[in-house]
Amino acid sequence: MRAGAIKHFNIRVYGLILNEKKQVLLSDEYVLDQLMTKFPGGGLQFGEGPADCIKREALEEFGQEIEILEHFYTTHFFQKALFYPDHQLISIYYRVRFPEPVRFKISTTPFDFPERINGNQSFRWADIGKMQEKDLSFPVDRYVLGLLKIQTP
Repeated sequence: MRAGAIKHFNIRVYGLILNEKKQVLLSDEYVLDQLMTKFPGGGLQFGEGPADCIKREALEEFGQEIEILEHFYTTHFFQKALFYPDHQLISIYYRVRFPEPVRFKISTTPFDFPERINGNQSFRWADIGKMQEKDLSFPVDRYVLGLLKIQTP
C-alpha cells in the first residue's frame, strides 16, 4: 500500500465479553447495506479515549454499563479500512464484563431482526472453541478470535 493513498485513521474500539460457558458475545448487524458479524463496539470520537469509547458504545448498544477488565489487543499490522479507500484501520479490544445481569435480548440465531434496515442489530453468544474465522466478517476480528482461542482454556 502506497503511504500517500492513506490519508485518515479509522479507530474502532471493541468489547470482548465472555460468559462462564466460554462463549463470547457477538453483534450481528445490518450496516451500509451489508450483513456483518463482529464483536460489539464502534468508532472512537474526537475528544474521547478508547476506554470512554467502549463504555459509550456499551450504553448505546446494550443500554447498560460495562466494566473494563483489561486491554486485550491493539492492531499491530497495517489494515486498510474495508469501507473507506483512503483510511487505515486501527482496532482496540478490551476484555469487559457486565457488572449487573444482562437486561437486553440475547438471540439464539444470527441476524435476529425482522428486516434488513441499516442500523438493525442483534446479539448472541458463540462458543469460542467452535468458532471459525469465517464466522466473523472482519480481518482483525478474525485475528482476535485466534488470540481468544489461545487464551481461553
